[in-house]
Amino acid sequence: MGEASGFRRLLYRTPLYRWAMRPRRPVDVATPLAALWPGDAARGRALVDGELALGGRAFTLPDHAWAPADAPADWRAALDGFDWLADLRDLGGDLGRRKARDLVGRWLDRHQRWDPLGWRPDIIGRRVSSWLGHYGFFCASADDDFRERVLADLAIQSRHLARVIDDAAPGSARIAAIKGLLLASVGLTGLDGLLQPALTRLEAALAEQILVDGGHASRSPSVHLAVLRDLIEIRQALRLARIGQPAALTQAIEAMSAMLRYLRHGDGGLALFNGSSEEPGPLIDAVIHQSESRSRLAVGAPDFGIERLHAGRTVVFVDCGHGPATDGRIHAGPLSFELSVGRERLIVNLGGAGLLPEEWAVAQRATAAHSTLAIDDTNATRLEAGALPPAIDVKREEADGQTWFEASHDGYAERLGATHRRRLYLSADGEDLRGEDIVTGGAGKPYQLRFHLHPRVQVSLAQNAAAVLLRLPSGSGFRLRVSGGRLDLGEAVYLGRPGEMKRTQHVLVTGILDGSTSLKWALRREGKR
Repeated sequence: MGEASGFRRLLYRTPLYRWAMRPRRPVDVATPLAALWPGDAARGRALVDGELALGGRAFTLPDHAWAPADAPADWRAALDGFDWLADLRDLGGDLGRRKARDLVGRWLDRHQRWDPLGWRPDIIGRRVSSWLGHYGFFCASADDDFRERVLADLAIQSRHLARVIDDAAPGSARIAAIKGLLLASVGLTGLDGLLQPALTRLEAALAEQILVDGGHASRSPSVHLAVLRDLIEIRQALRLARIGQPAALTQAIEAMSAMLRYLRHGDGGLALFNGSSEEPGPLIDAVIHQSESRSRLAVGAPDFGIERLHAGRTVVFVDCGHGPATDGRIHAGPLSFELSVGRERLIVNLGGAGLLPEEWAVAQRATAAHSTLAIDDTNATRLEAGALPPAIDVKREEADGQTWFEASHDGYAERLGATHRRRLYLSADGEDLRGEDIVTGGAGKPYQLRFHLHPRVQVSLAQNAAAVLLRLPSGSGFRLRVSGGRLDLGEAVYLGRPGEMKRTQHVLVTGILDGSTSLKWALRREGKR
């Protein structure tokens, strides 16, 4: 388990190892596969012109190397994964096809030997899946030499993947690696022996990663979406090959689809918790459609840890996650909330979309980047590797369309001797949200209560800085009143969409804890302008 040892790294780089992995007889397509997800024709057009945008960061591809020298590792990993072939496919015509062949050929020229990034198990899995899914687009009509070269290299990559698949990182990376192995086993001749090991690992990964409520163990809506996409692709490959699918796969897709519906705001995008982005609505629609799920909406997410309050046109999400998360980094946003009205977002977390520079990748994980309360501008959760989120207790009642919600966390108990409890009330028409943030302990420490606003919200102080007026683009207005602290406005940055770092504002309430502090606030709708 873990990364390849030094000895294995040396072995993988040798011509002898590649010779051992090569197929003993010509490889052909056993089962034609088809990519399922939409691309972006505009990005495809830019790629034809030499510029590739991945995770919101664009670089010019060099003429005499595979990756730009100044591109970060996560960008180069996305480049090596070849998901961007969908953009060239959706460009249409022969222009995108020729560019795809050119770039696949360049990869083959420059990756005859193993390297730790391009041959990482999850990256191989994504590349193999993308090449097979887009084979009919860029390879089927190519000349015999190119086609044979691609198929032979697919076999080499897949056989190597079978040897190193248990080195894949836990979480979504392991699912991606398994997907590549499984698609290769049914998509190519001579690799059917890889099928059963792939299915065995798939069932183990599903048992480890898919929670009882249907959420992914990462507790990230974006990762949840990515894993569901992978599972749907696996199901499609098994169907095309006329192979029965495991019951665990069917159940996971059904449950995850219901949870995906649960995690959507009124605009169709995802809630911004644990490093998520809004994600494109058409993509989410396509995933839900391809899931073939009969479930409409999950009834709750006690394991995933996101509470959803819904009344009228208002949707409120609250982060109540507990327990260790897979797929990376802890986010310090316990009890943070988001609110949308119809198709417009009002209160948000700052998000963590795309491939962020390291300083922003750390900043967007902080408590200050979430719509919640911080003490002494300290993170409510330690961000170090291996740290656990705080314990969170949740109570909820509903009657006559009204919702009462209460939750508390102990993230500050050990370091600052304080606990934070948040109470919410949402009226039956969704036009009145009341809250109370109660801090027990921590006397003498400063606190900061933040309400981050979506960039399209207009905001102004009112009533001698005793209230804030919020205006949505549609003209709908809301008044936020707070008692118990100093009210002000501050600058912030919204990272909800890849490649977009938008200036925005937050409402900031500050003061000093007295050992038993109660901050009451109310967000009520007012007439349209």
